[in-house]
Amino acid sequence: MENNFRSLLNDRILILDGAMGTMIQKYGLSEEDYRGEQFKNYPYPLKGNNDLLSITQPKIIREIHSKFLEAGADIIETNTFNSTSISMADYHMQSEVRNINLAASKLARSVADEFTKKDPSKPRFVAGSIGPTNKTASISPDVNNPGFRGVTFDELVEAYTEQIQALADGGVDIMLVETVFDTLNCKAALFALMNFNRETGRDYPIMISGTITDASGRTLSGQTVEAFWNSVSHANPVSIGLNCALGAEQLRPYVEELSDKSWCYVSAHPNAGLPNEMGEYDQDPEFMSSTLAEFAKSGFLNIVGGCCGTTPEHIAAIAKAVHDFEPRKLPELVD
Repeated sequence: MENNFRSLLNDRILILDGAMGTMIQKYGLSEEDYRGEQFKNYPYPLKGNNDLLSITQPKIIREIHSKFLEAGADIIETNTFNSTSISMADYHMQSEVRNINLAASKLARSVADEFTKKDPSKPRFVAGSIGPTNKTASISPDVNNPGFRGVTFDELVEAYTEQIQALADGGVDIMLVETVFDTLNCKAALFALMNFNRETGRDYPIMISGTITDASGRTLSGQTVEAFWNSVSHANPVSIGLNCALGAEQLRPYVEELSDKSWCYVSAHPNAGLPNEMGEYDQDPEFMSSTLAEFAKSGFLNIVGGCCGTTPEHIAAIAKAVHDFEPRKLPELVD
């Protein structure tokens, strides 16, 4: 599957899925739904722990994966964006990290294989979603103590290693380090991944996707797109890209810059526009897909999908809009 994935990137623009959180919200789940039978008597609130639903509501997560695959997605992400011990501490669920990652990756694997079996000419891939955690290694959370850090590099590496092991055991094809707002956090994830590949003899393709936080064109930790790329390229990623925070129109100059500067494949999965005053996303599939079609026409893209606010309807429209465009060609490197 790994070699197949790399070869397909040369043949066409691959479609990534859309927003898991947006889809989960549509179900209007209660505290009891999040708990399920497995955590019925858990002593802490669990509502909002979307990753836990891979255990307590697997039918819902399976249905969401299926809808994105039916919409044309080539790659689905595991429901594990917050599945590290660092993020799960919010719910006092550090002890469940391995179980959550295993359940999510096995579930996504099962659905992807089901769709591949239906149409072997269109293989479906599973990307292990590795989020940024809810802490930053580069910036102090205490304005009165700029030298303080809420997490260390070693703590991040340990947490990411636990997640990566479980994702691998669950059968993912790709590791996706996404929504990177702090490059030091990302480097910890990459360090863990590179160690894992070396120690196990595996060679998981690594996708990296950063997030530009505002019109300054920088990550939260202050890096420009070019600086971000130069900081992570040592990991030899299969792709570099941007997601979240901004809509497609706002992301365009930064995706173009990545396309110009990077020697690997390029991805983009923006939000469905900027959030409105209620924190919701209003950009419809037609507008978003037409914007991303221009990215494809300009030769920027190898992988494209959606982040916050994007639905199967968005993904179907994007898949249709970019279908006839050639993927970005890798630059020829000169020794």
